[in-house]
Amino acid sequence: MAKTKFRPLHDRVVVKRIDAEEKTKGGIIIPDSAKEKPSEGQVIAVGPGGRDESGKLIPIDIKTGDRVLFGKWSGTEIKLDGEDLLIMKESDIMGVVG
Repeated sequence: MAKTKFRPLHDRVVVKRIDAEEKTKGGIIIPDSAKEKPSEGQVIAVGPGGRDESGKLIPIDIKTGDRVLFGKWSGTEIKLDGEDLLIMKESDIMGVVG
């Protein structure tokens, strides 16, 4: 089965969460029920950008493949081809992890 092509619109990006560590630094294993959702992810797709008041396109600073940090409650969760992904606005992203 072919992968679905998905292109976000305007200033939106599609992010796949990067799972947090299973253990703490002290070696304690964290059960699934106690884990917080990770706030780090990899950008899968990027929209063309937003428009200003005059209609001029403002390109997005983030590119596909970037590792980004975002807020705990940012984005809308979707399931695409069996993968859990997030769609969020560029402004919901706090920064790129280098």
